Amino acid sequence: MTTSKQGSPSKRKEALPAVLVLEDGRMFRGRAYGAVGETFGEAVFSTGMTGYQETLTDPSYHRQVVVMTAPHVGNTGVNDEDMESRRIWVSGYVVRDPARVPSSWRSRRSLDEELAAQGVVGISGIDTRALTRHLRERGAMRVGIFSGNALPDEGTMLAEVRQAPEMAGADLSAEVATTEPYVVPAIGEKKFTVAAVDLGIKGMTPHRMAERGIEVHVLPATATVEDVYAVNPDGVFFSNGPGDPSTADHPVALMQAVLERGTPLFGICFGNQILGRALGFGTYKLKYGHRGINQPVQDRTTGKVEVTAHNHGFAVDAPLDKVSDTPYGRAEVSHVCLNDNVVEGLQLLDRPAFSVQYHPEAAAGPHDAAYLFDRFTSLMSTVLMEGQRA
Repeated sequence: MTTSKQGSPSKRKEALPAVLVLEDGRMFRGRAYGAVGETFGEAVFSTGMTGYQETLTDPSYHRQVVVMTAPHVGNTGVNDEDMESRRIWVSGYVVRDPARVPSSWRSRRSLDEELAAQGVVGISGIDTRALTRHLRERGAMRVGIFSGNALPDEGTMLAEVRQAPEMAGADLSAEVATTEPYVVPAIGEKKFTVAAVDLGIKGMTPHRMAERGIEVHVLPATATVEDVYAVNPDGVFFSNGPGDPSTADHPVALMQAVLERGTPLFGICFGNQILGRALGFGTYKLKYGHRGINQPVQDRTTGKVEVTAHNHGFAVDAPLDKVSDTPYGRAEVSHVCLNDNVVEGLQLLDRPAFSVQYHPEAAAGPHDAAYLFDRFTSLMSTVLMEGQRA
C-alpha cells in the first residue's frame, strides 16, 4: 500500500487547493485532482504522451508520485480493458491540464473519477515542465501532495515529506506480487511451459508469451526453486517490479539456481537487475531514471535502434566495452540506452540466458521490442532440440 492518508472524493474538489512539496523545499501550488488528502512517495517523471492508464496500473510504480510531462492528460478517460494489474499502484499523480471531458468510445469513466475511487491523491494546474526540469537537475527525491481546505503549514508539510521512506534500500516486490500461483494458458497450440516469477508483473507480459504458444505459470516473488521446477518449465522468466535491486537477495539466489541448471532464462526490468546481480555485477540508483514510452535503445547484437518503454530508477553496473567472465560463463552488455549509455540488456554467451532493462510487452507501446519474446521462444526451442538429440 502507499504511504497515503486519503480522504473521500468530492464532486467540487476542482476548487480545493493542493500543494506539492519536494524534500529540498521546492513547492508548487495547484488544485486537487483525484482523491483529497495527503500522500508521499518518490517524485519521478514520465515522458509518455499516451498510455497513462497502463502507467498508473504498472506495479513498478509502487510508492512513486508520477509527474506527467505531457501537458494534457485524461483525454481518453479510463476503460476496463487496459489495466495492467488489479489496481492503480502510483502513490500520487501530477498533471498540468487535466481533460474536463474524456472522449473515447472505450471510456467508462474519467481519469479524475478513477483516481478518486481508488484513493489516489493528485494535483493539477501546476507547471509540470518546471517541476520536471527541477527533477532533472536535482534528481528524483521524496515528495508529498497535500490537498483540501485544511492544509498544514509549510514547515509541517516539509517535515512530513522528509520523514517519508526513501526508495534506496526499499524491498517492495513482495508487496505487489501475487500471493497465489495462477496459470495463463497458451493461445492456440501449446508449445512451451514457462515459470514466471512475479516481482511486479504487468498483465500484458504473460499474454505476449501466451500468443506464442507458451503456457505461463505465474509464481509469487517468494517462490522457491522447488516451486519453479514443479511446473516442469521449458524456460523461466523474471518480471519487472519496484524497489531497490540491492535488497532482492531471494530472487538473486533463485535465479542463480536456474542458471546452474541451464534452463533458458529471460528477465525484464527488475529481472535484468536481478540477472546483473546474479552474475556478480553491481547496481546503482540513477539520478532521475528512465520513464516513458519513447526511449532510444540500441540492440548491440544487430545494431538496430529501437524506441522502447521504460520504467526504472536503478541500473546494472556492467562494462560496455568488453566481455566479462562470470561464475556462469561469459557475459556481455547486449543493449544500451543512447541517451546516457545506461546498460539496457545483458546476455550470457555460454548459457541460455538474457535480459533487458525495458518493457517489450508494448503496453501501451511501442512494438519495436516484441522480437524479444520470439528470441526467448527460439532459445527454448534450441535447448529442447539439443536435449532431444542428446
